[in-house]
Amino acid sequence: MINKYILFFLTIAFLGCSKETPYTPVEEAYEEGEELSIGKLTTRILGSNAFDQAVPGLPEQTDLLFFVGNSLFRQNWVSAPASTTARDGLGPTFNARACSACHNKDGRGLPLQEGQQFSQGFLMRISLPGLGMHGGPNPVPNYGDQIQERANLGIPTEANVKVSYETIKGNFEDGEEYELRKPIYSIFNEQFGSLQGVLTSPRVGQQVIGLGLVDAISDADILINADELDTNNDGISGKANQVWNAVTNKEELGRFGWKANQPNLRQQVAAAFSGDIGLTTTIFPNENCPSPQNDCNDAITGGVPEVSDRALNNIMIYSSSLSVPIRRDFDTPEVLQGKKNFRDMKCNSCHIETFTTSKYPFNTTLEDVVIRPYSDFLLHDMGSALADNRPDFKATGKEWRTQPLWGVGLFQEVNKHTFLLHDGRARNVEEAILWHGGEAEKSKENYKKLNKKNRKAVIAFINSL
Repeated sequence: MINKYILFFLTIAFLGCSKETPYTPVEEAYEEGEELSIGKLTTRILGSNAFDQAVPGLPEQTDLLFFVGNSLFRQNWVSAPASTTARDGLGPTFNARACSACHNKDGRGLPLQEGQQFSQGFLMRISLPGLGMHGGPNPVPNYGDQIQERANLGIPTEANVKVSYETIKGNFEDGEEYELRKPIYSIFNEQFGSLQGVLTSPRVGQQVIGLGLVDAISDADILINADELDTNNDGISGKANQVWNAVTNKEELGRFGWKANQPNLRQQVAAAFSGDIGLTTTIFPNENCPSPQNDCNDAITGGVPEVSDRALNNIMIYSSSLSVPIRRDFDTPEVLQGKKNFRDMKCNSCHIETFTTSKYPFNTTLEDVVIRPYSDFLLHDMGSALADNRPDFKATGKEWRTQPLWGVGLFQEVNKHTFLLHDGRARNVEEAILWHGGEAEKSKENYKKLNKKNRKAVIAFINSL
C-alpha cells in the first residue's frame, strides 16, 4: 500500500506539472440558494423535458387547466371550416401552425440556414421608416409588419426569406482564433409588390420558461435600473420601452419580446396568435390580411374570435406557470470562478441577477418570490454589428432587450442545438458574447483578454444557469 504522505507529494508534483492548475475552491463565493432560479418554485426535473414543468404548489383547478393550456400550446391549428371547431381558424396566412413550432418543448426556435425556405421558429419582421399607429413600427403597405411565408390552400403566401452567411475571423489576446457567422438575408417571391429596401428584423423564438414570474415583477422594480442618460457614467444606459397596451388603450412599460415591445404576457400571447398563426382574439380581433390580399380577406374564419377568451386564459395559465430548472454544477470551483469573472467584466450591469416578484392576481402562486433571471428587461445599445436598424416603439435599430439567461445551459438537451441571439447567428455562448458591442463593448473586450482557462470558466458559469 502506498504511504498516504507519498501519495500527497506525488499528487502535488503531478499538479505542478499540469498545464492548467485546478481552481482553488472559494467557499464564500457560493450564495445560499443561488441554484434555485425561482426559489421554492424551481423544478428539479432536468433532461429533455426540463422546460415543460409546472411550478409546484398550483391550486388544484389551476393545475388542471395547466394541462389544458399545454394541449392548446402544442396542438396544430387547422384551416376553417373543420370538424375540430375548437382548433380551426389557422391563417389564412401564417408562419406556424402551433405555439410549439416556434418554442419546441418550450425552448428555443431554430434559425434559418443556407438553402432553407422555412425554419421552425424563425420569422422576419418588416416596416417602413417612421411611426405607425400608437408610435409602433410603420407597417408596409400590402404586407403589414411581418412576412407570412405560409398560407392555407388557395391563399397566396406573402413572400419568402433566404439567408447566406459570411465568416468573420478574430483573435483572443492569447492568440487563439475564433470565427463568427454574419447572416445576410434577402427577400424573394414577393406577391403584393416589392419588399426590397424595407426595414427588416429577423427573429427566433425564445424559451418560454419563467414568463409568469417576469410578468409579476413590478414596473417600479424594472425602472429602478433604468439610466437612459447614463447619469452614473458607468457606460450602461438601460432604457425602458414604452409600448401600446391594446386593452387599456394607453402606453405602458414594455417587458416581453426581443425589443420589449409587449407590455404583459397576455398581450404577448395574443400578438403571437395574430402575427404567427393568424388567429384572432378579443385583444386583436382583425384577421391579418392587409389590403389588397383579397383571397385572404374573403377566406372563411374559425369564428369570432377564433381563440376564445376561455382558451386564451388556459394558454395564459400554462405559459405563466412554467417553472425554471435548477442550476447544475453551481458550486464547482470552475463555475464559481466564472461567476466572479462574469461580475468582474460587469456583465451583471445588464444581466441583473435578482428580482422579487410583486402582486400578481392572475396567478398568486408567483407572488413574493426571489427570482434570478439575469436580465434587467430594459433596452440597451448592442452596437452596429447586432443592429437590425428597425425601430420598435422607443427601441432604436441598435437596441435590444437584455435576454434572460436562465435555462441557457439546457438548450442542447432540450432543443438539440445551442443557437443564440435574436436571429440565432451565434452557434454557442462564446459566439454570443463576441457579438456584443455598444454598451457591452468593454465587457466583450475584457472577455477577449482572459486566458483560455478563465474564458472556459465564464462559459461554464453561464451554462450552469
